[in-house]
Amino acid sequence: MIKTRLTERLEITHPILQAPMALAAGGTLAAAVSEAGGLGLIGGGYGNRNWLEQEFRAAGNARVGCGFITWSMAEDEGLLDQALAHDPKALMLSFGDIAPYARKIKDKGITLIAQIQTLAQAEAAIGNGADIIIAQGAEGGGHGLKRATMTLTPEVADLIAKIAPKTLLCAAGGIADGRGLAAALALGADGVLMGSRLWAASEAAVHPNMYRDAIEANGDETIRSSVMDMARERDWPEGYTARVIKNAFTHYWHGREDELEEELDRVIPEYQEAWDEGDTEYANVFVGEATGLIHDIKPAAEIIEDVVAEASRIITKQQGMVT
Repeated sequence: MIKTRLTERLEITHPILQAPMALAAGGTLAAAVSEAGGLGLIGGGYGNRNWLEQEFRAAGNARVGCGFITWSMAEDEGLLDQALAHDPKALMLSFGDIAPYARKIKDKGITLIAQIQTLAQAEAAIGNGADIIIAQGAEGGGHGLKRATMTLTPEVADLIAKIAPKTLLCAAGGIADGRGLAAALALGADGVLMGSRLWAASEAAVHPNMYRDAIEANGDETIRSSVMDMARERDWPEGYTARVIKNAFTHYWHGREDELEEELDRVIPEYQEAWDEGDTEYANVFVGEATGLIHDIKPAAEIIEDVVAEASRIITKQQGMVT
């Protein structure tokens, strides 16, 4: 075991949180991660009340958390009340101002996790009472900004040490094995938030064709773009792009957003159909640069066990190098 302030605060065995990836991170995956000694988070995503209720039921008696895309949740704030009614172990907010919701979460005695992409966002989240800060680098899959995990994490660690030493820190973005966990701890984090590697767990809700492409691809074959959001009718705030595996769709449309805007009436239903059918030449695989570190699909418990064992070996070896 690797004991940190994160494991002690959340009363978990391993310093690993599972990213609340929209659609892929349902109750089954979240429960598997929590039962393996980490903390699983149901991906509330863009907000679907029936889906959210279904996934909390799927988690059974496991102590799981939930995460929302904050700007999207704001369109139906009843989603937050719905999640809080399930007494989640933690509630994570990403991509938006947490101020309107922080007090409601804290008053319930629920751990508030805020994912940030800049130092200014980190300072604001701390000011609004976040218990755990997730420093997310652009290497990660899905949405983010431009900072890299390697530099953002220690900057946030320094900020926390200066103004809020009781606040915990997790690193996210490009972390998929024990090397990433050990590196995050060395950078000053108390643990990690893992997305892509746990997306590739057998309990995740992912089409087999997308698994196949993630195993075959390397980090060079990913791209940050907004054309997928246009095709999915997701109106993300300016500056946020998503990292996906390149395919025919991004090859044709990336850089031609004005033309795509004119073709959306045709493209939107075509993209949705491709997504439903697992046609990865048209629908994109939302995964990070860590796709090059994904070589198989296996249960979340095995993934976590492997990551922690490798990190433990690295930490032990590095300690032995100091004289």
